[in-house]
Order: sequence, then structure tokens, then C-alpha cells
Amino acid sequence: MPDTAPEPGTVVVAETGSGRYANAVHAGRHTLAADEPVKVGGTDTGPGPYEYLLAALGACTSMTIRMYAERKGIALRRVEVRLRHDRIHAKDCADCETKEGLVDRITRIIHLDGDLDEATRARLREIADKCPVHRTLTSEIRIETSMG
Repeated sequence: MPDTAPEPGTVVVAETGSGRYANAVHAGRHTLAADEPVKVGGTDTGPGPYEYLLAALGACTSMTIRMYAERKGIALRRVEVRLRHDRIHAKDCADCETKEGLVDRITRIIHLDGDLDEATRARLREIADKCPVHRTLTSEIRIETSMG
């Protein structure tokens, strides 16, 4: 655990000392492991940074769809979101602003289980793009760094 409990909304990440890249992630009362795979020098004691990024988007997508379905009385039994991150050449991306070099691409496949008509499925697909993490990842982001 960190020396002092972080205030709500703050995540603390600190090396564990048990491997070159092994970290403990403290989020509220939860402690998670983060690491890199063995093939890049880690000890594979937890997901890597991009896997956590995908997990954040996937969880937010699923939760947002679930909240909407409950509010609207939609007979949605289960949501599953599969995600993958890779990098593609900008020239292979017709609708990207970047025209040279590489562009990050996240592929998201949403599986909805329930007796849903096509109009409802289409609406839930629209709602998926309204999840807060999706909006963050597709908007301008500023990361302000200081040394403590």
C-alpha cells in the first residue's frame, strides 16, 4: 500500500521490486498488479499498461450500455466487450487526421445477449460511443506532469 491512502479518484502506481517492470496499482481499496510479459523483460505478474487501457474502455462500455438498458427497460441479459490495440500505418487509415507514421487503433467488438431487435441493437451501439472513457480517448487530452 502507499504510505498514505490516496484521496478518492487518485490512482497510485509504484514499483514492487519483485521484477524489472512489476508494479502495484492502488485504486481506492483495490490493489492490482501491472507488469510486462516475459518476452520483453517483465515477470508477467499482471496485465500490461495497454491491457489496462483496454480494460477501462471495455468496462466503461459495458457499464454504460447496462445503465442505459436498465433505464429504458431493455431486455438485455449480458454484455461482453472484446478489445484489441495495435498500431497501423496512417496511410492505411482513410478517415484519420494523421497522414504519416503510425496511428494507434483500438478494435472493439460488443456482444449483446438478449431478445433485441435491430433498432435496439443499433441504439445500444450508439450508446457505447457515449461512455465517458470512449469520450476521453477520442477527445483532446492534456497530461500535466510534475515531480514530487
